[in-house]
Amino acid sequence: MILDGIALYRLNGAAVARMCHNGAMRLALVSLFCVCAWAADTMPPEAEQRLAREIYKQMIEVKSGFTTGSTTPIAESVGARFKAAGFPASDIFVGGVIPTKANVVVRYRGTGARKPILLLAHIDVVEALRADWTVDPFVFLERDGYFYGRGTADDKAQAAVWVATLLRFKREGYKPDRDLILALTADEEGGGPYNGVDWLLQKHRDLIESEFALNEGARGVLVNGKPVENDMGLAEKQFVNLRWEVRNKGGHSARPVRDNAIYHLADALHRLADFEFDFHLTDITREYFRQAAKTTSGPLAADMTAVAEGDREAMRRVAAASAPLNAMMRTTCVATQLEGGHATNALPQLAAANVNCRLLPDDSVERVVAELTKLVADDQVKITITVSEGASPASPLRPDITKAFNRITDTMWPGVITVPTMAVGGSDGRYLRVGGIPTYGIQGFFGDRDDVRAHGRDERMLVRSFYEGQTFLYEFVKALSQ
Repeated sequence: MILDGIALYRLNGAAVARMCHNGAMRLALVSLFCVCAWAADTMPPEAEQRLAREIYKQMIEVKSGFTTGSTTPIAESVGARFKAAGFPASDIFVGGVIPTKANVVVRYRGTGARKPILLLAHIDVVEALRADWTVDPFVFLERDGYFYGRGTADDKAQAAVWVATLLRFKREGYKPDRDLILALTADEEGGGPYNGVDWLLQKHRDLIESEFALNEGARGVLVNGKPVENDMGLAEKQFVNLRWEVRNKGGHSARPVRDNAIYHLADALHRLADFEFDFHLTDITREYFRQAAKTTSGPLAADMTAVAEGDREAMRRVAAASAPLNAMMRTTCVATQLEGGHATNALPQLAAANVNCRLLPDDSVERVVAELTKLVADDQVKITITVSEGASPASPLRPDITKAFNRITDTMWPGVITVPTMAVGGSDGRYLRVGGIPTYGIQGFFGDRDDVRAHGRDERMLVRSFYEGQTFLYEFVKALSQ
């Protein structure tokens, strides 16, 4: 009897016991019982889990923060792993814009019958200060069923799993019908001139040219510890930074006046705090609310269904109840940084704030700036665009991706539904979509709906979810390449 990885994942001791009542199979299954019961809780095989955990730990403990760290040690160590595994040097590329911002690209050769799949993850992380965390953010810690550390969720889990998956394929002698391209990249969190995906598209597109890409941008959702939905990311919001700045002549603090740069800025930000852009649903977010309502209960479920039908009163109630759902329905802008003043005993000559906006895909920066300028109604507050990454087209639903996603989700987590979604944050998928490579947010890592710690304190990943995601992504890539 042969059981594949997912079959073993689902098999438990009770099921084997029932099967053993079949006299013809009893003798073989008695010896198989312990193996199958063990596999139910440890699939993929224990050795594969150990390898993925080892890679994960190594990545977490490299300080690869956007402004203070380096991605190069990770890129070099991954390249070395593949070289040691027998990959030709010509199929391993390590390089970047500057020495501390290296990317690694590895090609797993298939038959070439179809165009390649790009397996993408970023290896830089948001900055983390030890004083802000209850644990050291750059020490990989397993505690109470969780892995802790900066990047455990965003995005080193997927990076580690991609590496482990290709190494497993190599050991198994798997021959896909298309090349599989792994790209682990720099500076997703901050973008800018060192962004690895943008640089690869401009300078080394041949290395990552592919039919489509699999990336971050979606997750599995747990409610009361139970998996209820597995999201597939098809689109994302636009990322825009605005500088709100006030300048005046200042003066001595012993002779204060109302014309104070800080006061002007504070008044403007107070208006922003009380302001909300209008609601606007896309085809993707409308379907998201329709499907995600099935995994919710009570009045919120009814309101989410009504949102999908365009009920604006329901939109207001949902927006008030949930910040993530509010962000799905409208463009948002929020103050994230402040600067001002030059001395404790002087009136400020400068007060400024960074306002980060996440625009719906079909919104425009010009419209947002015009609306905010009207809102502020103060000609001393100058609003300028400092970063505008632009909109990207949504990725079309592909029958092959949808079929594999649904089948593996249903096999691993019976009853869990597939939900198309738009990421309210941003990812490197934007560069790929603009560059003509459709990109899908697909991970298989489940987390609590109301406990999202990416970019925040004590970021963590459920241990079981990490290993389940490892199984999911292994089976998913295999399903799309044979």
